[in-house]
Amino acid sequence: MWRSIASNAITLLIVAVFLLGAVILWGQSQYRSDGPLADAICVRVAPGSSMRRVSEDLETQGAVSNGAIFRIGSDYTEKSSQLKAGAFLVPAGASMEAIADIVTRGGASTCGTEVVYRIGVTRSLVQVRELDPATSRFVEVASFNPSEGEAPEAFLTVRAQSDTRYRIAVAEGVTSWQIVDAIGKIDLLKGEVEVPAEGSLAPDSYEVRDGDTRESVIARMTQAQEVLLAAAWESRAEGIPLKSPEELLILASIIEKETGVAEERRQVASVFTNRLNQGMRLQTDPTVIYGITRGEGVLGRGLRQSELRRETPWNTYVIPGLPVTPIANPGRASLEAAANPDSTKYIFFVADGTGGHAFAETLAEHNRNVAEWRKIEADRAN
Repeated sequence: MWRSIASNAITLLIVAVFLLGAVILWGQSQYRSDGPLADAICVRVAPGSSMRRVSEDLETQGAVSNGAIFRIGSDYTEKSSQLKAGAFLVPAGASMEAIADIVTRGGASTCGTEVVYRIGVTRSLVQVRELDPATSRFVEVASFNPSEGEAPEAFLTVRAQSDTRYRIAVAEGVTSWQIVDAIGKIDLLKGEVEVPAEGSLAPDSYEVRDGDTRESVIARMTQAQEVLLAAAWESRAEGIPLKSPEELLILASIIEKETGVAEERRQVASVFTNRLNQGMRLQTDPTVIYGITRGEGVLGRGLRQSELRRETPWNTYVIPGLPVTPIANPGRASLEAAANPDSTKYIFFVADGTGGHAFAETLAEHNRNVAEWRKIEADRAN
């Protein structure tokens, strides 16, 4: 009898072991196999959250088929103790193993919401953007001009989230005063900063964090521009009529203000280079405007004849050669254009009505281009 009982017990134990092994193998297969997600999602992990809380959220969103298996697998692979706070992009079909890696590794798969402070030539804009998991692209959900009214609810909501990212995007051609004025209104930055030298700040996109100082942001912009200017000067063409990196920076700032069309920057640069080589005055309106505004805001109207004749250290209708300082902060493309202009005989250009310019080698040809532009202006006024 005892022998029969022992035999049955051993048999049951063997069956139990086999069943346990089968369950373990099944659990491992479930943990490592492709998941049920048809489309990517963004999973938020709150500070101080647990893997149990995350597994429940994942199960609710349909990212895992079994929250218990996800937790057990995370514990077994020692991932549970490495959970990171943040917002994480979980791709379609991600396995539980891959998801555990995503929410514990952090950084590379971060998604969620970002606030972009865009500092523009004519106005500044604050954008609230969210990552679309399906396309992995940020889309705008709200925007506002800080000087025109209160922030929308969407902005206040994301500012309260700990995982929101922030960027400052500076457009080419913005002045140093405009940059300092704009970052002075960004409430997540601290401290004060003096307006740096014109042209010394690199237009670019800079990621910032709540509590960063304005001085540190300006320092990063300054360092970036120093690198760009040094590279442009190092690669300059032989024979250009510029004696120093500072003169290259001045010319690049004029090019930046004269055209926003990438394809014609080097042509515009060739016009000014030819004029400098021939001892002609540059006669460019943006230098006159800078002499009036000193870079503090936008003129907002056309130039008067008296202003074109008024002598300032920047008015290139009156002074020979380059202005005394840059008139804006030029970007990489304008620096490179100033250093390597196209080889042309152009000494004139005027707007062509398409956003670009018509170039000319002779005054007669230029006068025809001007007449055509005047006709376009008249047609638009009617």
